[in-house]
Amino acid sequence: MESKLNEIVALANTIIAEPYFLVSARVKPTNNYKLFVDGDQGITIETCVKINRQLYKLIDEREWYPEGDFSLELSSPGVDEPLILHRQYIKNIGRKVEVTFNDESKKIGNLLLVTEQEITIEELVGKGKKAEIVNVLIPLENIKSTIVQVSF
Repeated sequence: MESKLNEIVALANTIIAEPYFLVSARVKPTNNYKLFVDGDQGITIETCVKINRQLYKLIDEREWYPEGDFSLELSSPGVDEPLILHRQYIKNIGRKVEVTFNDESKKIGNLLLVTEQEITIEELVGKGKKAEIVNVLIPLENIKSTIVQVSF
């Protein structure tokens, strides 16, 4: 199943063009393939539908599932999906993020800076008149996950 997923990812990468990029892909035992695609300025539903149709056609042409015994879902990463790629971090500079560390501790702050090795967030420490804003440098190797916080 993993080898077929790799083949489908390779096919997807032939279709997906700049400014869009494949973030991740998964497969369930029921041959349900789920691919997450994003873009530097986001991605529209129409673009997801277009890529999905092109990919579905390529899979169908290869007759990997002659009975049509597979499903394909292609969407942008949802708000609950963690940032995975460096490109996603860059896209989200200026947004509020929750960083979960390898030891399960967490920090919330505005994403200020992203390099190949680390990120910097601006964290509000303390409360009331004693509150201050501190820049926190976080090595990527210490991060378990980073999730963009949506405010309403």
